[in-house]
Amino acid sequence: MRIAVVGRGMIGSAAARHLAKQGQEVILIGPSEPADPQRHDGVFASHYDEGRITRSLDPSPFWSRASRDSIARYDEIEAASGVRFFHETGLIMAGPEGSEPISEVDRGAARDGIMCEAYRGTDLAARFGYFSFGADTLALFEPRRAGHINPRALVRAQGIAAQRAGAQVLDTVATGLREDAAGVTVQTSQGEVAADQVLVAAGGFSKTLLGESINLRVYARTVLLLEVDAEEQARLAGMPPLIWLGPAGEDPYLLPPIRYPDGRMYLKIGGDPGDVALNTDQDMRDWFRSGGNPQVGALLEDAIRARMPGLRSGSSKIAACVTSYSDDGLALIERLNARVSVATAGCGKAAKNSDELGRLGAEVALGRALPDWAARS
Repeated sequence: MRIAVVGRGMIGSAAARHLAKQGQEVILIGPSEPADPQRHDGVFASHYDEGRITRSLDPSPFWSRASRDSIARYDEIEAASGVRFFHETGLIMAGPEGSEPISEVDRGAARDGIMCEAYRGTDLAARFGYFSFGADTLALFEPRRAGHINPRALVRAQGIAAQRAGAQVLDTVATGLREDAAGVTVQTSQGEVAADQVLVAAGGFSKTLLGESINLRVYARTVLLLEVDAEEQARLAGMPPLIWLGPAGEDPYLLPPIRYPDGRMYLKIGGDPGDVALNTDQDMRDWFRSGGNPQVGALLEDAIRARMPGLRSGSSKIAACVTSYSDDGLALIERLNARVSVATAGCGKAAKNSDELGRLGAEVALGRALPDWAARS
């Protein structure tokens, strides 16, 4: 079967790998990262980054299972591609003990049998001295198969592995779909691609191709990068990522020092507290070109300095990305009609579990039912 996968991001490239491994004729369609985002007129993706948290701990059974299944295949993807993207540093999720957000995570760990270490009080301060927590804090440390991944490298690894399994990659933008009795045609900026099936995995831009056939909400997100020098890098050596779960639902997160393409080492801080809707294709393009919201960047810095009052940092910069959500908070993976399927709505969690979301997208593109744990009731 000839299957076109539209979207060369984390989910689409994963789906192409899984389809190609099953012997399908796969064409993976999507543009490469733009060299200059501010001058770029085309579509964007949200994997243009060096660090994303990966973990199994999650209060949602769906997201925990998707994460665990993806993480279990990291070694396979790295071996198939020769590209390293996973860094096993462990992960901390922390919050006021007894508050619902951290209690939900604790219950999820017990439900799914996820091994983690609980720290409180002086034990917490002794174990993770670079952080500052209140006396009432419960910190859950997931030491194994958790840490951070490089999303750019993950997408590169999936693409290489997919090609080695037989997939073809087209570096172009899909502009439309046309169905007829013979199949479905993907219209691109470089011509047309005929296929028996199409899987759209274009993140927030999926709705540009599929219109109102999917209910997808897309939001603007800003992240902050704080530069740290060699001395501060040494002090923070071995630091795991941190997700702080506030009692009111706030969830700023922090990644350890990571080298970015400009050669500098940055701590990345995320957890944008606002939901600014991006309703059109043009809204998304304008947002990516904007580079992010400085006011949000300042709020993120305040949130992390509350957890790391001794942090010494130099220059800073912000970056823009988007997140896409379904109505029920689960990934949107389904067959839309006889020839077109969709796999999107990472709900802010797609990076760590994208390989499983791609695998599930491949299943629906092949006409197979989702497993019970992934199916909507």
